[in-house]
Amino acid sequence: MTKYMPITGIDCIPATLLIDTEAPLDVLFETADYRIRTVTQLLENIAFRSDISSDTVVLSDFCKMLTIALRDGCDVMDVIGRRLRAQAAE
Repeated sequence: MTKYMPITGIDCIPATLLIDTEAPLDVLFETADYRIRTVTQLLENIAFRSDISSDTVVLSDFCKMLTIALRDGCDVMDVIGRRLRAQAAE
């Protein structure tokens, strides 16, 4: 595994948003946890506001933004999984 892995969804070369695959596991976990919890909290907020009407375009754009944060968190979790599998194989 290379030291720096670009996050998913970035097609620019060279990539500028990278995950340090050699960062301590607890730091990687906190990074992923923060992004996934942010998405969860915002989605819960939307779900519990069903009595407030919202423009579908606004909700669509909001969901696209949440997808980016969720994808970032999943990318970091992928790095954690790879690191743990590599450690188990040693």
